[in-house]
Amino acid sequence: MIGTRDALNAFLDLPQVPVAHAESGLLDGLRLGVKDIFDVEGFRTGCGNPKKFEQAVPATQSASCVKALLDSGARFAGKTVTDELAFSLFGQNVHFPYPVNPKAPDRFTGGSSCGSAAAVAGGLADIAIGSDTGGSVRAPASFCGLIGLRTTQGRIPIDGAMPLAASLDTVGWFAADIEIYEAVGKILLGRDANRALIAKAVTLDTMDAFVAGPEEAAEYERMKTFLGLPIERRETFPFTSTPDELYFCFRNIQAFEAWGAHGAWLETHGDTVAPATLERFRYGRTIDEQTVHAERVRRLTFRAEMLELLKDGAVLVLPTVPGASPLKSASPDDLQSYRERALHLLCLAGLSGCPQITLPLGTVHGAPFGLSIVGPPDSDVSLIRLGRKILAGAGVE
Repeated sequence: MIGTRDALNAFLDLPQVPVAHAESGLLDGLRLGVKDIFDVEGFRTGCGNPKKFEQAVPATQSASCVKALLDSGARFAGKTVTDELAFSLFGQNVHFPYPVNPKAPDRFTGGSSCGSAAAVAGGLADIAIGSDTGGSVRAPASFCGLIGLRTTQGRIPIDGAMPLAASLDTVGWFAADIEIYEAVGKILLGRDANRALIAKAVTLDTMDAFVAGPEEAAEYERMKTFLGLPIERRETFPFTSTPDELYFCFRNIQAFEAWGAHGAWLETHGDTVAPATLERFRYGRTIDEQTVHAERVRRLTFRAEMLELLKDGAVLVLPTVPGASPLKSASPDDLQSYRERALHLLCLAGLSGCPQITLPLGTVHGAPFGLSIVGPPDSDVSLIRLGRKILAGAGVE
């Protein structure tokens, strides 16, 4: 069985194959980790499941996002551990030792891009590619004190990658340094189509209430002081659907599409998948076409309302997740409660297709806690540049 090859359990222990890269470029010499749902030429893509790995053949070419970074001088450091079939939030893949959160070893790294986050937070890689469907870049970045971006839906091609829920899957990446983060953005994003200047921040009392407790609320208020923007506070929820309705809308669409992508394989090989992961997939089997159609209509309405909220240079500010990563000693009920709170916060960008950046501005209970900013579609580069200003103002290196 495949194991891990470093003290943080971040990288898969695979036979090493030479991976070509440019001898110079914008990322010259920087070490690149790649989540093991993305193809890297010469390597099998295991998707966090030993049976998938066994059935895979070596990729004949790398995913285009990976190749773009290699062509810019990045050096391939290895495949990173992912939650099984990329369908989890905490980094608990039963087939591998859990990746260690270097900033809070008694807490989870976060998933499903758990190995990628651990590798960067622990200094084993300078950049690591991840994917974000329900929060798999944003949550680990917040948990591990990193910068993470859920990119505008469809802006970066996600070819050469295992799908989870196609209408929600996006490419993202981790870095601890904003200069490096911006350099990767120049390669993968190019120039923003949305050139509106960011002029104000909007906060929603309804969403801010999803923080875990008074310490988290106080730290969130402190983080907002570094925004450098006028803040418009909305006491009334500005969307037709309630937060619970949006959460279930996201959950139902994701599960329906995930079962469509993997259901046939799981019907044959479900015994190779952890029971909790299999249960999440099988929930998608219960959702009929009529239900998912109604949820997609709800999503369209929400998208239009989100665009209205984000007009005239506005961005939405949120706590990335309810607080610090859960303790590894947390009970299953506590983890489920945290997951539901987190997904209420994380689902807004996923449903709207908007970019969301999380910045490592906070600490609570001795562990990292990120602040998030959601911008209109195709404002990804502007969000990174705003992040640079905010981090500089907060004195975060």
